[in-house]
Amino acid sequence: MILGKKLVIVLPAYNAALTLEKTFKEIPFDIVDDVVLVDDASRDHTVEVGKQLGIKHVIRHEKNTGYGGNQKTCYRKALEIGADLVIMLHPDYQYTPKLIHSMAYLMAQDLYQVVLGSRILGKGALKGGMPIYKYVFNRFLTFSQNVLVNQKLSEYHTGYRAFSREVLMKINLEANSDDFVFDNQMLSQIIYAGYDIAEVTCPTKYFPEASSINFRRSMKYGIGCLGVSLNHRLNKWGLVKSKMYELK
Repeated sequence: MILGKKLVIVLPAYNAALTLEKTFKEIPFDIVDDVVLVDDASRDHTVEVGKQLGIKHVIRHEKNTGYGGNQKTCYRKALEIGADLVIMLHPDYQYTPKLIHSMAYLMAQDLYQVVLGSRILGKGALKGGMPIYKYVFNRFLTFSQNVLVNQKLSEYHTGYRAFSREVLMKINLEANSDDFVFDNQMLSQIIYAGYDIAEVTCPTKYFPEASSINFRRSMKYGIGCLGVSLNHRLNKWGLVKSKMYELK
């Protein structure tokens, strides 16, 4: 528990057998109550590694549902087991679990209900080996999205995110895509609902075992992100009424 609140870490996994143990062993169990591992039909031994590590809640999708579909299962399970605070951490060891304390305390003290680990606030992205084209792409997308949704985030594309139970209960996650654009839809919903978002500087590591999407998928993702932000703006103007922005 952290200040009387149950903290659950969710790990959306796909072929993470080589990095899962490193990630898990850095999770600070002095404040973390439970870990949920959701394996999205991996072709490796992610599930077996998770069970060997003693992860209590291991869920395997028999068919690949996509990155967004994986997260939906993560959050449903976290809420089911009574989480007050949920931190989504990629199990590919690209993001350090050592920031869990900082992110969790910002929420546990009721300062924020959403916290992002940002690779862009400092120089962590390039120092950690982010490809130049991805860095430029990230900056362009983030600038465009900030303009469209009237926000001031350093990035929308981090895989290190923390949410309160209230946020996960209120926004309509099931209306979102099962693909990578899910992350941006979720942030759009959170901003639309009026929640403040905190960011903490996060170092990152790029190495062969870390997950990444190729250039073609990156382009599809970028176009999808801009589409989400444009849809956000049209809803704010009252020109469109999308189900994804209806609170539960």
